Formats: sequence, C-alpha cells, structure tokens
Amino acid sequence: QCISERFGSIAAFEDAYEFDMAHIFGGPSAFNTDEIRRQIEDEELTPDILLNFSTNDADNEEAYQSIIAQVAHHKARERFCYMQTDGIFEALNGVFGIENHLMYMMLYPEELMEVYRRQAEFNVKVINNFCNLGLDMIHVSDDWGSQRSLMFDPKLWWDMIFPCHKTMVENIKKRNKFASLHSDGNIMSILDGVEMLGYDAVHPFQKSAGMSYDVYLEKYSNSFAVFGGLCIQSVLGYNNYPLIKQELDELFEKFRDKRLLFCTTHFVQNHCSIDELVYAYDYAVKLARG
Repeated sequence: QCISERFGSIAAFEDAYEFDMAHIFGGPSAFNTDEIRRQIEDEELTPDILLNFSTNDADNEEAYQSIIAQVAHHKARERFCYMQTDGIFEALNGVFGIENHLMYMMLYPEELMEVYRRQAEFNVKVINNFCNLGLDMIHVSDDWGSQRSLMFDPKLWWDMIFPCHKTMVENIKKRNKFASLHSDGNIMSILDGVEMLGYDAVHPFQKSAGMSYDVYLEKYSNSFAVFGGLCIQSVLGYNNYPLIKQELDELFEKFRDKRLLFCTTHFVQNHCSIDELVYAYDYAVKLARG
C-alpha cells in the first residue's frame, strides 16, 4: 500500500528502479484445501491418511492464466522471470501443520517418504507447465532452516528431501531453465547437498541467521549465486539509515565481481517505512551502477 501511495502502483515502482528480474506467483497446489480442512476437523491428518487423498489436476489451465498475464507484462520490459513453485517440506507444512510435520518425520518415515515422492511428482508436472509459459528460472520454495540450524536432523534431509529435489532439479535442467532455491534460516549444514543438486542460486542466504558469506565465497561461489542481500529482519524497519548504508557498502564490496542477485531477503514487512525502502533502493542502484 505504501509503495502504491508513493509510486502509484507496484508496477510503477518496479519500472522506476528498472528491475531486471520479476518474481512471479501462481499455479495449482497439490491438494484440495477444503478436503484437507474437513479431514482435520474430523481427526488428525497423518501421512498414512494423506496417502488416500488424490492430488489436484496439475494441468488445470485456469490455474495458469494469471501467470501468462504476469509473464507478458514483464517480458515486455525485457525482465528475467522466475516462477515460485512448491518444494517438499514447506508445501506439506500447510497440510499437516509444522509441529505435527516435524513429529511425523520420525513417527511415519516410510509413509511420509511416499507423500514426499507424490508431492515431487506433482511438482514436476507443474514445473513442466511453467517452463512452457516462457519462464527463465524455477524458484523452489522449501524452508528448512531455523535461526540457528536446520529444523530437523541433516540425515533426514539427505534421506527424505534430497532425492525429491534431485528429481525436480533434474527436470528443470532438462528444460534448459535455471533453478533457484528459497529457504529461510540457517542451512549451512547441507550446503554441500544443495551444491550437488545443481541449484544455480540460493535465496535468501540469510546472514542474520548465521549464513556465512565468507564460507560461501571460499567454497561455493563457483557453484551457485547468492540471491538476496538486503535483510528485512535485521536491517530494514529500524529507521536506521547509517545501518542500511553500512550493510549495503559491505555487501557490494564483498561481492564485487562475484555472483550476487540483489534483492530483499523476503517480503518487506509493515514496520519498514517507505522512506527507508526508497533510501535503500536508491543507494543500492548507486552502488551497482557506480
């Protein structure tokens, strides 16, 4: 709302700063939310019960119409378009609830692995449809990290989640598209696996959660790009202009001639003023073009 009041619209804000990338949302989800809600009202929804639910139609043309319009808008401005799509763990938090989901990883490992396999199968169908619409990159959203570490044992990630992402990334690359990963929090313990998967970028690579730029530059800078840089948790929203300047100075100096896709680390929150946001973007543009 504040952006629209200052610039007239979100699109005008993007045009004013000559954005060269566009983050696009939409498409079908794997499960019928009404069916899920009715099930939860009757009894706990465990992985063995979810296996009795059918997934939605990944080819439902109506679910893609808004995406077609968004791609046309941004391609007319010669922007690189990346499409957010479901991962595995995060997508099923909405089905199970995150606390239950974490317990199910231990209580129902075999059933949950089959749920994950079916989610990945559905995701691949959706990804192929996205690729047909002219997207340049598939942005797989799958939050795994807390502020200090993964939310679960790294072995569970390797055993249960890695194979599903391998299937998804392989299909993205077969379509000659870029693949990026979104995971908030600290995922340092499985970055070797992210590298093995072949992701081209990692967002937000959250410095405020202990993700180390120095480790990235030493070990991973030839494998994937850092996608982020302007932290909405620790930098924006405090009316601290010297801090914003300092953070951006350090970021652009550290990543000079390196692989950085600059953007915010997540959606800008309500406590951030429009003046702060404009200041940050004005200064970032100055550094990038200077």
